[in-house]
Amino acid sequence: MSKYVSSDVMREFFNKGRPFFAVIFLQFGLAGMDILSKAALNEGMSNYVFVVYRHAVATIVMTPVAIVFDKKIRPNMTRSLFFKLVILALLEPVIDQNFYFMGMKATTATFAAAMCNILPAITFVMACIFRLEKLNLKSIRSQAKVIGTVTTVAGAMLMTLMKGPILELFWTKGRTHHEVTNKSVDLHNSLKGAFMITVGCFSWSCFMVLQAITLKSYPAELSLTAWICLLGTVEGAIVAFVMERGKTKVWAINWDASLVATLYSGVVCSGLAYYIQGLIMKDKGPVFVTAFTPLGMIIVAVMGSIILAEQMYLGRVIGAFVIVIGLYLVVWGKSKDESVQVTEQILPGTKISDNDVKETSSDKVIIIKT
Repeated sequence: MSKYVSSDVMREFFNKGRPFFAVIFLQFGLAGMDILSKAALNEGMSNYVFVVYRHAVATIVMTPVAIVFDKKIRPNMTRSLFFKLVILALLEPVIDQNFYFMGMKATTATFAAAMCNILPAITFVMACIFRLEKLNLKSIRSQAKVIGTVTTVAGAMLMTLMKGPILELFWTKGRTHHEVTNKSVDLHNSLKGAFMITVGCFSWSCFMVLQAITLKSYPAELSLTAWICLLGTVEGAIVAFVMERGKTKVWAINWDASLVATLYSGVVCSGLAYYIQGLIMKDKGPVFVTAFTPLGMIIVAVMGSIILAEQMYLGRVIGAFVIVIGLYLVVWGKSKDESVQVTEQILPGTKISDNDVKETSSDKVIIIKT
């Protein structure tokens, strides 16, 4: 008997934990992209060409999968739907990534990841505007989401603006002081990089909200991902030809960090990431996905100090701690949202038996009989 009980508990744990496991995997994948792409950009790779090759790889990988697995659920293409796909491809693969990589090129991978923590705040505001997120300031859960979002932004600002003493870690001794002095980021580059990354984050937030809206009329996540990658490749190539006109050498790919970054980013961060975040948003919404962005910053800060010899400051550690607190508040508020969605469907005084309820795929309970 206990064997069946434990198996049911484990099944329930994994079902409820899937969105959390998926979004954490997503942040680890994006953190790896930050490190690899920064290494490729440091070696002189054009960010415009990198974006094109990245989505070309994603298109090659995701299209056959989408053709096979979305055959029965893929809706017919309409003019309005295709227009949304074109806008989606323009927002994230072209605008966001080019501005983000230009900002990263002017600063560091850790700085770029820290600036991305304004993403949850932008997405939260936009999701409220488009009614993808419930907001009632009289409710504790909504207050938690607002306070948590503001806290994550405050933590990101601490990481960006507050340095403090350098933390000498055992794997950076003898490396950071020598290497970083040659790659120091001055105030001008910091401001320029911050502006570019902010523009990219705003475009990324628009992409997330529009993707959540598009999934309601086009619920085929694999096909949607393949379309975004294909159109992103075409639109990105047009931008690259314009910006890199006359520079044929920039299109060459060598057996170095640029090739590794292209393959990794294409498969993990364009193909899998678009698909996974689409799955999560169908149940949890865009705010839940972006709320975990600060986790990626912490991963990049650690990996950046190990691989790229970027300095670790006490201010960044304090900022990371503040961000974790804000992230917890947002997740707690979102969990309360789901419990309210369940109880709102049950009338007071209604007697419920096992035959009156049913569990859905999103772990919500609906009344079958009234």
